[in-house]
Amino acid sequence: MKLLEFAEKFGTEPQCKMKFKEVRDKAGVTCKCCGSTEHYWLNSKEMYQCKRCKFRTSLRSGTVMQASNLPFRYWFIALHFMTRDKKSVSAYQVQRELGHRYYEPIWAMMHKIRQSMGIRDDRYILQGEVEVDEGFFETLVPENQKDEPRKAGRGSQKQSMAMVFAQSEKVKLPKNKRPSRRCRYFKMIVCPEFNARIARTLIEKSTEKGTRLLSDGYSVYKKLKEEGMDISAEKTPKEQAHIKLPWVHSAIGNLKRILNGIYHHSDKMYIQNYMDEFCWKLNRRYFGERLFGRGLIALTLT
Repeated sequence: MKLLEFAEKFGTEPQCKMKFKEVRDKAGVTCKCCGSTEHYWLNSKEMYQCKRCKFRTSLRSGTVMQASNLPFRYWFIALHFMTRDKKSVSAYQVQRELGHRYYEPIWAMMHKIRQSMGIRDDRYILQGEVEVDEGFFETLVPENQKDEPRKAGRGSQKQSMAMVFAQSEKVKLPKNKRPSRRCRYFKMIVCPEFNARIARTLIEKSTEKGTRLLSDGYSVYKKLKEEGMDISAEKTPKEQAHIKLPWVHSAIGNLKRILNGIYHHSDKMYIQNYMDEFCWKLNRRYFGERLFGRGLIALTLT
């Protein structure tokens, strides 16, 4: 959505509030008291009232905005900045644009938006052929590990590991064109520990039964193959990795550049939120101006 168009549609608090009500009406409201989904709107109170037990629900209650005192317009502007291009925006930048005095509420609001994006994408699972690999992302060293000797490679205190999934399919392209696979949907899940049991759990959670998995020759995937999982786990030369697993490597590289270029220092505790935002936008990369509307739908979730 263009900036002038956004300002015309959502330039005032009442406009933002009524738009959010329109989106929430479509999503539905569930009564916290009796579980009924039948409500009517009280204009005088600006609340939903249950038809069965008369319990009232505010417009924010049961959504990601619950217990927030920030104006609806703040949420809309932040979402606009987060969805207007392929990359993202820092909380400092949004704070400056809003002219808000404090940084922490804006930072917390943006992380809630990222969490709602992750909740939305958790509803979908991958199928067909899925590339799977591990990605290592630089993060801040936790306070309780700062005095420990630094480790190199896997297990480093400065890195967070995540399993990265990319649903892709073969396409016929000229030999000089790469890659030979077309990407569709992505998932990223942080793994504080990584072994065959954890890998199997995350694979079963993220992919449909019968999915064909493509991976490198790491020992964890070899063990899963020995246990009967349908997974390609042959060791691949480094110079051929981009051919066998083109899209997981592209996604990992792009996210690393975003984390380093925009956020600079990411905390292990919140790295999953940044991944959720990245995958949510990547999975909707062809939505164009509809992306903001999809983001509003995500805001109705908790």
